[in-house]
Amino acid sequence: MNVKHTSTGATELWPALPYGEWNDTATTLQLMTQIVGKIRLARTPWLNHSWHVTLYVSAVGLATSPIYVDGTVLEIEFDFLSQQLHFRTSRGDRRAIPLKAQPISAFYRAVFSTLDDIGLPIAIDPMPNEIADAIPFPDDHVHRAYDADAAQRFWRALVQVDRVLKRFRTGFIGKCSPVHFFWGSFDLAVTRFSGRTAPPHPGGVPNLPDDVAREAYSHEVSSAGFWPGNATFPQAAFYSYAYPEPPGFRDRAILPSAASFNPQLGEFILPYDAVRLDTSPDDALMAFLQSTYQAAADTAKWDRHALECAFGSPGHCRQLSD
Repeated sequence: MNVKHTSTGATELWPALPYGEWNDTATTLQLMTQIVGKIRLARTPWLNHSWHVTLYVSAVGLATSPIYVDGTVLEIEFDFLSQQLHFRTSRGDRRAIPLKAQPISAFYRAVFSTLDDIGLPIAIDPMPNEIADAIPFPDDHVHRAYDADAAQRFWRALVQVDRVLKRFRTGFIGKCSPVHFFWGSFDLAVTRFSGRTAPPHPGGVPNLPDDVAREAYSHEVSSAGFWPGNATFPQAAFYSYAYPEPPGFRDRAILPSAASFNPQLGEFILPYDAVRLDTSPDDALMAFLQSTYQAAADTAKWDRHALECAFGSPGHCRQLSD
């Protein structure tokens, strides 16, 4: 089965994402999503584990969901089909700015000029988060690369990952996050909780207040997700980690065979290419998600019987046990 790109024609459902070929665009796009994400942060009440700041995979890209500004609903959405950033309000305002190669400083000015134009002035902290040696957005004339085809392929990969992560999420009735996109770390993630508190996180994340990191990891978690790579690990990959890491966690056997524990990252890693080139990408990814979760839950002695349930299916109510 194939889908259509507006720019390059037919492509696989799980498109190639060679990091070395689009790393400059990935860096620019991360900064773009941070600018938009910080608008949601500035206007949304704090929700546990920073769940109030995330973006969500949509039918065309990545969206904020409703942001409430003085009684008006504002939504901002990256549209990777038309290559535009859309602004919509409950008053009927419609605006768009192009997603194109330009300095981050120019994108920043265009975003806030648009908000001023529709009468919704919003101020954000102009310093990027979770990025070492960060440049304030208004002063960033360095990051300007934007390959529209690469950005669209990244979103198409997110569509498939979002779908599988959402199915994985249905097998847990304990506290579990939505499947959401964190613009700070530039990854799509889902997190399960044991229900027990965790020791204070050590902090030390670049350009992120330690109290934010500690609140995010206030409770024991098994977290998994996908990110496109970065300078430290320059390839797209799926990851899974436990916080705090239980003794024996990293020594557990994990599926599929292409997965392994990366001591530098402190996480289990499954290369994206191993999934997309598998005869059944969904099954390969689900095996990784389930086996790494089981490694975390078993070594940390979670009450799995109380926390788990059968995976959901469309149109069927979850069956309760006697």
